Amino acid sequence: MTPRVRPPLVIVTAFWAYVAASNVIYAHSMQESLSAIDMPDVFAGWEARLLQHLFLYPLLLAGVWGSLRIGWQRLSGCLPLQLLIGGAFAAAASPALWLGEWLMNASSRHAHYQESWASASGVMHQMPGAELPVWLASATTFLLTYGFALALLSGFDFYRRFRDSQIRAAALERALAAAHLAALRMQLSPHSLFNLLHTIRGQIDWDPATARTMIVQLGDLLRRLLNAGEREYSRLADEMQFVRLYLELQQRRFTDRLAIEVPQPAALPPAWVPSLILQPLVENAVVHGLAGHQGPVIVRVSATGERGELILRVTNTVAAERPAREGGIGLRNVRDRLAIQFSERAALRSEPEADGEWIAEIRLPLLTEVLETAPAAGEAVGPAVSAEPL
Repeated sequence: MTPRVRPPLVIVTAFWAYVAASNVIYAHSMQESLSAIDMPDVFAGWEARLLQHLFLYPLLLAGVWGSLRIGWQRLSGCLPLQLLIGGAFAAAASPALWLGEWLMNASSRHAHYQESWASASGVMHQMPGAELPVWLASATTFLLTYGFALALLSGFDFYRRFRDSQIRAAALERALAAAHLAALRMQLSPHSLFNLLHTIRGQIDWDPATARTMIVQLGDLLRRLLNAGEREYSRLADEMQFVRLYLELQQRRFTDRLAIEVPQPAALPPAWVPSLILQPLVENAVVHGLAGHQGPVIVRVSATGERGELILRVTNTVAAERPAREGGIGLRNVRDRLAIQFSERAALRSEPEADGEWIAEIRLPLLTEVLETAPAAGEAVGPAVSAEPL
């Protein structure tokens, strides 16, 4: 028995067992009441009634299986077939009871004995001409019973299909999110790399030692960029080292204007952050901080953990007359990643400060442990994260 067949079979069996038990108990209690006023043999015995439901059980299974196979896509075409299946099952109810009664009373039945049933209770009348009305009443009752069974199984089938569609949609959403994150992690501005290479080229002629140092730093920066692009999360210390390399390269390019302040690894909380989450912010801080004036610029990066929350800040001085900048690709990058990975638990604030500085602040859960998990077949690699307050 396949896993998809077992639950519907259990549901139909449990439902039919309930119907049979309630029918037998009702008929037995009614017969006991009638026997007290000298009206014996009005209801069929519980054995015959149990045999009736036993005979009808395979017919019920075949009926609901056929109904589910037909479905309800084209109502004009499938409705007559559905009614035909239900009517055939209901029509077999009285003959099944008669057969059960015949088997139970084969040794002592009388030729003149007439048996008929009123609705699901199965009242046995001995009045001439009552067979057809009672058969119609019994068929109507069992048709409703069949309808309940079909509705129950159709509801379960609908739930299962809905659950499967949700699972498929979740898998597609995870795959899309993984692809989106991979693209966002690798979004280092080619313009910045071009400018850095241009600066190194200018240093080669008159300061070869500095040029060699910058080449080593740029190689280390690109190596870290590639390694970070393969992971969803990085240690905060590693992320800050990447920021330091980037800012030191920019500082060598703008020696007389750019000053940087980056915390040392020992001063950082032992936390994990999304890979390259600070890179767009420090790139913006350098580009927009230096634009529009010729004065000095200070770029400060800080990280603090408090009450289960990690706060990352990047501030830079800006020209006094420079208008407030709109959110560009870098800020949208960060907001998209935070929304994908943390939903409403994380946020980015980017706005000017009163003292002539621009601040970009990220608030996200303080992740103290990230466990890399082995991917299942067809799934992207993703870490298991636990967030705990320090």
